[in-house]
Amino acid sequence: MAGHSQFKNIMHRKGKQDAVRSKLFSKLGREITVAAKMGMPDPNMNPRLRAAILAAREENMPKDNIERAIKKASGGDAENYDEVRYEGYAPGGVAVIIEALTDNRNRTAGEVRSYFTKAGGALAETGAVAFMFDRVGVIEYAKTIGSEDDVMEAAIEAGADDVASQDDLYEIITTLENLRDVQKALETRFGEAKKAALMWRPQNTINVDDEAGEKILKLIGSLEDNDDVQNVYANFEISDALMAKLGG
Repeated sequence: MAGHSQFKNIMHRKGKQDAVRSKLFSKLGREITVAAKMGMPDPNMNPRLRAAILAAREENMPKDNIERAIKKASGGDAENYDEVRYEGYAPGGVAVIIEALTDNRNRTAGEVRSYFTKAGGALAETGAVAFMFDRVGVIEYAKTIGSEDDVMEAAIEAGADDVASQDDLYEIITTLENLRDVQKALETRFGEAKKAALMWRPQNTINVDDEAGEKILKLIGSLEDNDDVQNVYANFEISDALMAKLGG
């Protein structure tokens, strides 16, 4: 997940700004409401809601905001959102997957298409690039929980497929079907995870030059700034020089 991790690290720094944080809370709240509306409002009985709450806590979303988002699901004024996946090609032939929650498909599709066009890429049909990714479960823990060998042993014992080391985090990779069981087993040993969610993991990554890399990161920034877009995934890697230039 090299390309994804790189641009997420860059975007995370931008996420410290108050305006961006407010937008982030809005997106997290939308996911919590949708998750609670689709299943039970109890996170212990609703894996998607539990994952949404973990993500909100990781971003220091206030407890009141989380509880309000859950209650909103049972209210008569709760908006109806459609889950939509968009796929496209960024400069350099890089594949991009976008997950959105929208109350207006036409508006969101038009906006996403315009971002690709401005970046020199193209929006494609659903399924055009998804085959280049695996749908996997990802569980994150801070490295303070133990050595890589201990975590690897516990993860494999729990039924995970792999453990990746990312900066100050361990990423435990599972199949879509095993995510919940592996999460429960690891939390028994290491406590609550920082994150547990389904993600699109690129099977291979493409190295792009700095010019294309800047265009791709600008495209991803525009997508992530959109109110309806929840997650963005791409199969690229950029140079260390560009990372340093962008503060990564």
